[in-house]
Amino acid sequence: MSLALSAARLADGWASDVRIDIDAKGQIDSITTEPNSSRLVAVPAAVNLHSHAFQRAMAGLAERQNAQLDDFWAWREAMYRFLDRMNPDQIEAIAAQLYVELLESGYGHVCEFHYVWNDPDGRPYRDPTVTARAIRNAAERTGIGLSLVPVLYSHGNFGAQPPQHGQRRFLHTVDSFLSLVDLLQPEAIALHSLRAVSAAQLHEVAAVTDLPLHIHIAEQQREVEDCLAWSGLRPVQWLQRNVDLSSRWTLVHATHMTEDEAVETARSGAVVALCPSTEGNLGDGFFQAEAYLGAGGRFGIGSDSHVSTSPVEELRWFEYGRRLRTRRRALTAGDGCTQVGAFLWQRAAECSALSANAPIGTIAKGQRANLALLDRDHPTLVGRDGDTLLDSFVFSGGGGAVAEVWVAGKRVVEQGRHVARDEIAADYRRAIAELLA
Repeated sequence: MSLALSAARLADGWASDVRIDIDAKGQIDSITTEPNSSRLVAVPAAVNLHSHAFQRAMAGLAERQNAQLDDFWAWREAMYRFLDRMNPDQIEAIAAQLYVELLESGYGHVCEFHYVWNDPDGRPYRDPTVTARAIRNAAERTGIGLSLVPVLYSHGNFGAQPPQHGQRRFLHTVDSFLSLVDLLQPEAIALHSLRAVSAAQLHEVAAVTDLPLHIHIAEQQREVEDCLAWSGLRPVQWLQRNVDLSSRWTLVHATHMTEDEAVETARSGAVVALCPSTEGNLGDGFFQAEAYLGAGGRFGIGSDSHVSTSPVEELRWFEYGRRLRTRRRALTAGDGCTQVGAFLWQRAAECSALSANAPIGTIAKGQRANLALLDRDHPTLVGRDGDTLLDSFVFSGGGGAVAEVWVAGKRVVEQGRHVARDEIAADYRRAIAELLA
């Protein structure tokens, strides 16, 4: 298999008139240059670093103004209620629809932070892997690259408090969770949060595996206050004092860090998974970007609750959040790249690939052929080249500019449409009709 391209953003920069040869394993075998008439431009497909697939089905259903203050915690109760009836077949249908939308927007890989394990009554399924298999089936059906990230969730709040009724579908002990990990052989694992696992559980799980570790941390101000009341430390500060924070760790959100915490996290090599559309939708707050990036911090993007399924929206809102806070423009660039959109896309792809435990972040020989092909005749991209083209895609483009997406050398999006869009959408509509009946 070979692709002829007008241009490609390779690991060492832009090249024109590119030919990419892909081997039978879906890896890039060679990259050469020769004249061609293609109007397609290849960039690394985006990596979605944080996803809760089932939440795609409730996007937009929690936007009614309440008489009392609405915040993350009120949204969480609505999420628990929505999940009450969902079965594994519906989880698969919802995940497949989500993955189609992610692929059509330019994502090629997703890290699924999966914690729905038990039946609607909170009882373990006869097959403890059934919901994880639903996620894997959805990924296989759509062709998206998947890093399954099974999640340990045991408690209701800091200090190993008993779980609430709404959390019954998530619960595992350390022993049952590690047995599940043995069965699933995942690409990474997660501790849901310092609220949902005890300190002893965190240390036990981290000690028995060398897999990458993901954790929700410091997403909301109340979480910070509860953590201080429990331990005398802020959430990120607690991690920094109690674990060997390193590139093994992905900190999801990390919204409420002090400047000192942000600098220490950056220097540790940990990656922060930013989810600006969800963080904005939930009113979480602004990430401490200035201190974190100033210290060389690494970041990826995720769509989390999937109020947006577009990587360019996540990237532009990360940058716009910085601009709104500082009242300045064109802030996020570096490493010799002065163009913001190009820097954001490339840096997020590379750092997310690290956290996903997959060789997918760049277009280079030996890497998996995960490619987003942009149509340079799209109105957003006409007359643009190189980093300016990528800037235009990030700041004024969207799914319409994505002509094709290839994952592991297989084309899954053609002329802007997923190859199985209609069939998967029909299954999704049936699942939603059942859930909302």
